[in-house]
Amino acid sequence: MSERTDKELTDAAFGASRRSRMKKALETAFSPLALDIEDQSDQHQGHAGARPDGETHFRVTIVSTAFTGLSRVERQRLVMAALKDEFASGLHALAMRLKTPEEAG
Repeated sequence: MSERTDKELTDAAFGASRRSRMKKALETAFSPLALDIEDQSDQHQGHAGARPDGETHFRVTIVSTAFTGLSRVERQRLVMAALKDEFASGLHALAMRLKTPEEAG
């Protein structure tokens, strides 16, 4: 049995899924024009970092003016920083599609 952090236990008790916490953090950080968060954990069963209860592997698509003038790496660093608490509590992998409104068309 794995040990769970106080944050994980509190969130579980109040029904906050990792996806909903990620949504709140990303909306706060980027005020996105578009945001899609897809839990892909079921595609990674048996892989490193996967847990039987899921919520470990996600793909996010964000369209935000906050990315204007930033390189792909700079954008990714901002997203990683916004989700640092999730990585600390069991988020294992994050695929990212990060675009400005102009790039999204």
